[in-house]
Amino acid sequence: MSDNYAIVATGGKQYRVRPGDQLDVEKLHVPEGDTVTLDEVLLASVDGAVEVGTPTIEGAQVVAKVLSHGRERKKIVFKYKNKTRYRIKRGHRQPITSLEITEIEV
Repeated sequence: MSDNYAIVATGGKQYRVRPGDQLDVEKLHVPEGDTVTLDEVLLASVDGAVEVGTPTIEGAQVVAKVLSHGRERKKIVFKYKNKTRYRIKRGHRQPITSLEITEIEV
């Protein structure tokens, strides 16, 4: 592995990525097998030189390949109020997209 890495923002969250990493992000509307560019690069470290964006780095992007679409494990939401016979049980599965990071361009 190289010591090149970047911090990108997508889906309201921030991720530290390196070339070759696989990660699950909020669902992106891109077909499987296509490439996607993540433009919101907040920080990049290439060959030991760290560049910090204000708030993002101009012209920097992370290129990733879409591996698959799916859903996360079910999260149970249980609401309960004492002494009133109030109970509600619901589940939620968040849609996700699996990405493989191919390169970091600064």
